[in-house]
Formats: sequence, structure tokens, C-alpha cells
Amino acid sequence: MAKSKRGHLAFGMANIILLGVVSFLNDMSSEMIMPILPMFLTSLGATGIIIGLIGGLRESISSILKVFGGLWADRVGKRKPFVTFGYLASAVFKVFLAFSRTWPFALVFASVERTGKGIRTAPRDAIIAESMPKRHGWGFGIHRTLDTSGAILGAVLVFLLFWFWGFSFKTLILTAAIISFVSLVPMIWVREKKKRPEKVTLKVGLKKLPQKARLFIIIASLFALANFSYMFFILRAQHFFSEELAIAVPILLYVLFNIFYAGFAIPFGNLSDRVGRENVIVAGYVMFFATCIGFAFANSITLLIFLFILYGLSFAAIEGNQRAFMSDLAPRHLEATALGTFHTSVGIIALPASIIAGFLWSINPQFTFIFGGTVAIIAAVLFYMIHGINSK
Repeated sequence: MAKSKRGHLAFGMANIILLGVVSFLNDMSSEMIMPILPMFLTSLGATGIIIGLIGGLRESISSILKVFGGLWADRVGKRKPFVTFGYLASAVFKVFLAFSRTWPFALVFASVERTGKGIRTAPRDAIIAESMPKRHGWGFGIHRTLDTSGAILGAVLVFLLFWFWGFSFKTLILTAAIISFVSLVPMIWVREKKKRPEKVTLKVGLKKLPQKARLFIIIASLFALANFSYMFFILRAQHFFSEELAIAVPILLYVLFNIFYAGFAIPFGNLSDRVGRENVIVAGYVMFFATCIGFAFANSITLLIFLFILYGLSFAAIEGNQRAFMSDLAPRHLEATALGTFHTSVGIIALPASIIAGFLWSINPQFTFIFGGTVAIIAAVLFYMIHGINSK
């Protein structure tokens, strides 16, 4: 029995590490693009509203597919093929994005690039949850840390390539695409447990979710309305600088955000295993509220640095733990469907969230962040009222 447990733990850890390496490389690729994307779009003539539309579409299109990725994985009884195809699709469309010459083309390719994320996310998260069935917080924390560590390296790399070697936006995006193709290699060794195909439809899947799971999806979706595209945080940082520094410094601040996101993902995951995920998620919502209010009234570079740190801490507390909490609430045989439903519900809200943010930005950038902070604190209060605070 002890040997069997050790074997299962080794199997689980191998999957977590391999999927983490895939995400590390893929996120390194994606995060080479993300800090320069708002500036790339601006160079193609995109306005604040267009940037909001693109940011929202990127999340919403991928998220609409997340529930189907989960459903298909449960119906087929396999996760790995969907995960592999999802990473491949992202790599291909990054190449097309590099050759965009007007913002409408960039809108199309930046959006469809996220279809890969939509297809792979729920099946991948289901493999992670199955690999560490008794320590969801720890498993997701390790994965988020590797994922975000790739983001740190990607953002640092894009800064170095831009600042010291003078790479153009096109060359930077093409370099990112090559790394994205390389990220597929570790998928060869990922294993999944044999699973019986489930006769599940979208209607049946939602119907079978427990009430607490459905309520949590509603609250997480409300918070998503506050969590508009990161591109507005970068554009806000640009206001403090000029010329080349207006590109270089926001990239470095984005690196700072990811350092704290990565550095605290595992500690917050472990903390949620011990004190209850409800506590950590509520704290994350409150930190995001403080971040938004701070960005609305920031008047110094020092405060801006602190706010990017707080932004990273809030993501570390929220991102992995929301997924882990959804896994806790979901029936085991419908885990991929539940995670897909969660991701889709949250992601669909990203489109109106970023469009509203872009509209408010066109009036006054402060209004964008005041809106985000207000909705975030409402979500925190509702989460507390419905789920309470769990003391383990």
C-alpha cells in the first residue's frame, strides 16, 4: 500500500512538473507578446476602446471554448489530445499575428490565438487536479508558479531584445512563436489516468453541478467584470514616461507584477489548503480593489511600483485558488466540465469588462480603475455573505 501511494505521488508530481514546463515555455512565449501588445496595437492605430475590445475578445473567445474543451474531454474520456492541440493552435496563430499590418488584422489574429488556450485549459486543469487529488492547492500552486515564472522570463527577454538589440515588434512576436512550438515537446511524456467516457451535454453538466459551485461561478463572474484587461494597467504606466522609456519601463513593471505573482502562488496555495480557500480568495479580491483605487489616483513612480507588486499579489491569491476551489466543489466525474464552465463563465464577462474599461478610459482613465475597484469590493462582500469564511 505504501509503495502504491509513493508510485501515485511520483506519477502525480511528474505530470505537474511536465505540464508546468509546458506552461513555462508557452507562457514565456505569450508574455513576450503581452507587455508589448498594447503598444503594438497603438502603433497600428488602435484607440483605447479598440484595445479594450481586443483585450476582451482575447479572453472571451478562449473562454467560450473552455467549457467545450472540458465537455469534449469528459465525453471522449481523454484529456491529453485536447491539451496538445490547444498549445499547437496558439503557436500557429502567433506567427500570423506577427505579420499584421493594421489593427483589424491584429484584432483577428490576437483573438483567435486564444482559441488554443480555450481548448486546452479545462482538460489540463483536470489532469492537474487528478494528479494531486488530495492537495489541489499545492498542485495548482506549483503549476501557476512555473507558468508565471515563464512569464517573468518572457517579459525580461522581450525587454532585453528590445532595449539592447533593437528588435522590432514583428521580430519579437516571431521569436515568441518559435518558443511556443518548442513548448509542445514535454507533452510527449505527460500521462493521464484511464477514464470512462461520460455521456454529458452542456445542459446536463450544468444541472449536475452542486448549488455552491453554481453560486461560486456567479461570484467569480462578477469579479471578472472588475478584472478588465491588464493592457490598461500598462497604458496607465506609460503616462509617467516618454520616448523609449514609455515602452521599456512598463515592460519592467510588468516583470515586477509577474515576479510577485509567481513568488506567492505556491505560498497562497499552501495557505488555502490550511486555512480555507474562501479566506485567501476574499483577501485577493480586497487586494485587487486596493490596486485599482491606487491606480486611479497614482501620482508617483514609487506608488506605481508598489501597485504593480500589489497587482501581482492579488493574482497570486486569486487565480490558482479560484480553480482549486472550483475543483473542491465539483463532482470528481465532472471535474473537467465544471472547470470548463467556470472558465467560460468568467471569461465571457471579460469582453464587456474590457469594453466598459475602454469606454471609461476614453472619458477619463481614472474612471476605469474606480469602476474595477468598486465591482471587486462588491464581489468580495457577496463571496463572504454566500460562502462565509472557513476556518480549517
